[in-house]
Amino acid sequence: MEKENRHVSLYSAIAIVVANIIGVGVFTSLGFQVQGGFTDMPALLLLWVVGGIIALCGALTYGEIGTVFPKSGGEYQYLTNLFHPFVGFLSGWVSSTVAFAAPVALAGVAMATYIHKVFPGMHVQLTAIGVVGIITAIHATTLSGFKFQNIFSTGKVILILIFIICGFSMGEHQVMNLQVTDHTWDLVFSGGFAISLVYVAYAYSGWNAAAYLAGEIKNPRRNLPKSLVGGTIIVMFLYFLLNYVFLYTIPLNDIAAEQAKDFSKPVEVGYFSADYIFGIGGANTMALVIAILLVSTISAMVIAGPRVLAAMGQDISLLKFFSKTTKAGIPANAVIGQSIVSVILILTASFDQLLLYVGFTLQLFTFLTVLGVFIIRYRKLKGPHGAYRTFGYPITPIIFLALSGWSLWFIAHHKPKESLYGLLTLAVGAVVWFVDRMRKKA
Repeated sequence: MEKENRHVSLYSAIAIVVANIIGVGVFTSLGFQVQGGFTDMPALLLLWVVGGIIALCGALTYGEIGTVFPKSGGEYQYLTNLFHPFVGFLSGWVSSTVAFAAPVALAGVAMATYIHKVFPGMHVQLTAIGVVGIITAIHATTLSGFKFQNIFSTGKVILILIFIICGFSMGEHQVMNLQVTDHTWDLVFSGGFAISLVYVAYAYSGWNAAAYLAGEIKNPRRNLPKSLVGGTIIVMFLYFLLNYVFLYTIPLNDIAAEQAKDFSKPVEVGYFSADYIFGIGGANTMALVIAILLVSTISAMVIAGPRVLAAMGQDISLLKFFSKTTKAGIPANAVIGQSIVSVILILTASFDQLLLYVGFTLQLFTFLTVLGVFIIRYRKLKGPHGAYRTFGYPITPIIFLALSGWSLWFIAHHKPKESLYGLLTLAVGAVVWFVDRMRKKA
């Protein structure tokens, strides 16, 4: 039965990782960074390099953890086994309530906003809800959704590469001052860099996506680490070039001025860059292209997130409803449940606060999970499919923990409101946990 359920190929797993990572963050976070005082181009580009290093170190470490516990559910499975079921539950609670539902909402709103640029008559919220609804219907009813995902993920990479090539070869270009100065290093070691790193880390979030469906991946010992690391490296390459093109084509003052109009809403950097490269007609075309790219992001998160909720439903009686699967093994109730939360957030949430809140909360549990690799080594644990060892251990996980911890501390210190929202989410999850424990004892 185990083999029959392992239907996800290496290509599909990589596609899910790439699609989960490349989403709304890379097309919106530059405005927040520039508005925060980052007008130094080397420092801006270094943000994306550091963010990529964090993601890659995390992916390398998750490769080992995922082969020791090759079941769907991601951090919920890992932290339950490595620390305590309560810690695992809280991570799963965050994943099932906001960690996937919120990015789906953000991507849906961003996608609809780009469409609205071209077709002003299209209502942003209704368009976002409609797209989320269609994708939910696909993934709740058929495994053909993986083919849908592969096609859109491949198209996403191709379209981004075309945009990068056009950015370097067409349009008016800005003078790129890439000289690293003392001011650059002052920015790099500032609190502002750490906070901006949260935006970048959010843009890289999803590097662990394949871990959420590890129980469905063929030959997980080989394919899970390859999908995590391979997908992350692909995105690192694309992100650096894409942000280079943004800085190459848009004056920084224009980005800052546009963001200053309303800091709660993101600047559509891809649209502005396309306007400088192609003119307004090309910008409208690019807006539609970006909208298509975000469909892939929404699809990938609608695949990965419900696997956590379904895994929790097998252990928590209050959530048992979400553990039910179709004959094809699809957790349809969980897919629909997550999308309902996404729709609620589309109707109610503020973009910038939601982004920081989700970014902070996600980092808490990826931090704990990566820390778990030291427990694996101490206990000398091995998975049922053989051992995979983290490349560069122990330096790799230490780099991840140091950079993530630095960012978490600064966001808690400088953005206490968003941090408090994250802690309140955990408090609600703790109540659900203890109520379930009490019911079982009764």
